[in-house]
Amino acid sequence: MAVQLDDIDIRLLTELQADADRTNVELARMVGLSPAATLHRVRRLKETGVIRVISARLDPAAAGFPLQLYVTATLSRHEPQPTRVFENQIRALPQIISADNVTGEMDYLLTIVARDVTELQQVLAALATHGGQRLVSYLRLQEVKPPSRLPLLPAPRTEDMSTAPTRRRRRPG
Repeated sequence: MAVQLDDIDIRLLTELQADADRTNVELARMVGLSPAATLHRVRRLKETGVIRVISARLDPAAAGFPLQLYVTATLSRHEPQPTRVFENQIRALPQIISADNVTGEMDYLLTIVARDVTELQQVLAALATHGGQRLVSYLRLQEVKPPSRLPLLPAPRTEDMSTAPTRRRRRPG
């Protein structure tokens, strides 16, 4: 169930999403609260689960992981025990940096990083021997849009977007 957020909560969350490295004093100044009140609000947002974790976002290639892949996985058996074994293997492999159970043609969508092809082969072999019947790999070529902030402010109405002026390029003349 969604937590009720007021305007100050939304401003705090927006600022933390933009830069989670800000000090409590900076956040307080930005949202117009005392540092104590700001700290209380941030703690409440953590306790209610709105803020899951505050962490640094690393560049995989710069940190020594030039291979970045998306892998779709389909299980050989869709029963509780084989599913648990496969998911435990996903959690045990540090090269799998995100994993989602999805609907559709495959069962899981994984994001994997590797230092080299040998390491990637080891990860894929571990998945295959723990219930991954069909593994399809997609090499990530370029980041088009990095993970972005949640759009906490109300979305514009569609009629507002359709009436927005569009830019046109001037033709050379």
